[in-house]
Amino acid sequence: RELQECFQDVSRDPSCRAVVISGAGDAFTSGIDLADLGEAFLGIPGEDVARRAWNLRQKILEFQESFNVLEKCPKPVIAAVHGPCIGAGVDLISACDIRFCSQDASFQVKVGHEGLVNELAFTARKMLAPEALSCGLVSRVLPDKPTLLEVALGVAVAIAARSPVAVQGTKVNLVYSRGRPVAEGLNHMATWNMAMLQTEDIVKSVQAALEKKRPEDIPFAKL
Repeated sequence: RELQECFQDVSRDPSCRAVVISGAGDAFTSGIDLADLGEAFLGIPGEDVARRAWNLRQKILEFQESFNVLEKCPKPVIAAVHGPCIGAGVDLISACDIRFCSQDASFQVKVGHEGLVNELAFTARKMLAPEALSCGLVSRVLPDKPTLLEVALGVAVAIAARSPVAVQGTKVNLVYSRGRPVAEGLNHMATWNMAMLQTEDIVKSVQAALEKKRPEDIPFAKL
């Protein structure tokens, strides 16, 4: 619930243009707190199986929303993973737009869908950083946590310097187009851009390029 509230606030905050998620301790996350899980899913109220099942479904949907809010957030979300990333932590970073990890990172899941994910789910084996990079789970591997955070924050700063109309529009269209036919994605983008290409940000960007200014020197309005 705290994660949902946090990202709802971030989504509405025009001062925020990019987000970095990292772990505070020796691990990115050890997964779901079993005590919290038991409290949430045991003793579901209901007079019979059907009613208990319905109420349990609502709980599950609420739990899933904790990950959905990252995808729904219009600001790019960067995961900076160090140490173990277990269970729901893999779900969490999968909802992020960009994923980096340190050399000591490992990934372990409990449930999956197909291919390599099935193997990891059935065996619960750890996926180490080099394999995570090779299969596309992360896009960069850094030597240690300090370097990881420095790079992740640097990317966030670079994103924040760009037009928020362009950045947020890009995320909206990438999320929409995933799993849809190319023609449908292009049609959505055309409809989106018929308004967004009229932004003053384009004029400011062209003027800045002519004046050889850096992106961070362009006074884009908040969004």
